[in-house]
Amino acid sequence: MTKPSGGLLIPELVLDAHADVGEGPVWDQTRHRLLWVDITRGVLHRFNPATGMDTALRVGPTLGCVALRERGGLLLGHGAGLVLLDEETERIEPLASVAADPTMWLNDGRCDTEGRFWVGSVHEDETTPCGALHRVDVTGSVTAVVPGTTMANGIGWSPDGRTMYFVDSVTHGIDAFAFDPRHGTIRDRRRLVTTDPDKGLPDGLAVDAEGFLWVAYWGGWCIRRFTPDGGVDHVVPLPVSQVSCPGFGGPDLRDLYVTTAAHGLTPSQLDEQPTAGGLYRLRTEVPGQPAPSYRG
Repeated sequence: MTKPSGGLLIPELVLDAHADVGEGPVWDQTRHRLLWVDITRGVLHRFNPATGMDTALRVGPTLGCVALRERGGLLLGHGAGLVLLDEETERIEPLASVAADPTMWLNDGRCDTEGRFWVGSVHEDETTPCGALHRVDVTGSVTAVVPGTTMANGIGWSPDGRTMYFVDSVTHGIDAFAFDPRHGTIRDRRRLVTTDPDKGLPDGLAVDAEGFLWVAYWGGWCIRRFTPDGGVDHVVPLPVSQVSCPGFGGPDLRDLYVTTAAHGLTPSQLDEQPTAGGLYRLRTEVPGQPAPSYRG
């Protein structure tokens, strides 16, 4: 990303991936690569920014999210459950069933600083409010912490770990909770941001080191940066409409990677936005926070 005199942040296409539904960028600081998924194709992507090479592994049937695992390997949201992947052997080991109903699938997921994994479940019709935001403890036990969600998406924490942010996209807003890092409990839910539906649906989010929220807008052609009290600080336009999720990476955590989607676009829309499904990068002045690993 370059920042011209007008102050606009210019996104750079780093991988013309043509993903159906790109999601969940996570930076691997040890191996200097970006992990991300194509949900509907069930593909795990591993992008090396130094070489521009992307290695894909089809896991299927749906692959909602990925996280680093402290003991090695990766944690994946696979269908309605969580699995562990040994990258060397490509062996997959079941960890936990998150949603018992096979018509559910797992969407966005993130680890907190204590190594617990938080992940949302979504019904296959994407309109039934029977999903939840789940907490997966290091023992593998699963708790539905926020029930009754429809399209669970972005999850993040303030730098001090005392505030948790969560997006249920169909509510057109971002909610904040008081968060207890030691016990992994939430309370005092409040609406932080409400967005005009004509400006797109809030989707994935990332929180930078200053506590500002970077939020992707599906159907909104942009990323918005919000202050910790919910004010709009900056809007970054993208040349594609379905912007799905941001995630900080790079050696100094100042590269904001952004996944996008081509899902459901008509031929004429694809002509208008030929890089839909591509992976973008913004170079930010403020770094992000490192991605914690799952400790289970």
